[in-house]
Amino acid sequence: MPQHGAPQQHGATHDAGAMKQQGATTGHAATNEPGAGKGRKTPAHQESATTTKPDVSGQPAGEPKPGANHQAEEHMKGMKGHPPGGKAAISPAAPAAGAANAAPSVPGAGQQNAQANMGAKAKKPDPQQVQQIRSQHASFRAQPKPQQVQAVTFNQNYRIQGSDRWQGQHYQVFRSYHPEWHDQGWYHQHYNRVELIAGGYYFFNAGYWFPAWGYSPSEQYYAYDGPIYSGHHAEPPDKVIADVQGVLQQMGYYKGDVDGLLGPMTREALTAYQADQGLAQTAAIDEPTLDSLGMS
Repeated sequence: MPQHGAPQQHGATHDAGAMKQQGATTGHAATNEPGAGKGRKTPAHQESATTTKPDVSGQPAGEPKPGANHQAEEHMKGMKGHPPGGKAAISPAAPAAGAANAAPSVPGAGQQNAQANMGAKAKKPDPQQVQQIRSQHASFRAQPKPQQVQAVTFNQNYRIQGSDRWQGQHYQVFRSYHPEWHDQGWYHQHYNRVELIAGGYYFFNAGYWFPAWGYSPSEQYYAYDGPIYSGHHAEPPDKVIADVQGVLQQMGYYKGDVDGLLGPMTREALTAYQADQGLAQTAAIDEPTLDSLGMS
């Protein structure tokens, strides 16, 4: 993309709610990336991995599992002062205190549940449901929701966090992205398609939509600052986002409204789906993710 200088006096065009979101010290890059803040709430689908719960065998952490592991029972007996043969039968395979999430050493209900969960992660969206959802959104148009999904602000030094670790040509657009600020004349000279989408102008280039920062200072509502892949049909970004939200909602990843905005809840749902599918966790709509969802 062409290089540019910093815009002059553009920061005043954003409302107080948008600026509050950015933070006084972290700036735009911190507020645009899931997980950048230490206090970010863990998505519902990930809470089971981070919250203290009973382990996979159904017993509370640190307690013996009757009938599930003979060595563990002998070990616990030895700890109580009743070792068989006068010595505590300590086995390397016996679960230690605090290892509540360790896999059981013998097949049981815990292993079966773990295998079922792995199967759920590997599942793909149903093609018929995908087509049905897309047909429902044929005339979808997103509306800005600054009170529910706050806008991001322009920062010419912003880079997409973690993109340097995303390998492959499909992620090059994310690695090289940086916001640019130009007027309407510049955008029309360089791109054939510039559209007003959900309160902000976007330009289309090589399969992706990008925020057209500076095109209209009064129309700069963006829930996300970065590329949005639209597939081979070059559909508007709000419709693509709505389609993705609908499918992820159907699969249990997304709990919010289908609003066509790439806000924090949608990005968290994308991250979870990408992790389960073994994709780069971009928290964005990229080509491999849209292909995996059957929407490219």
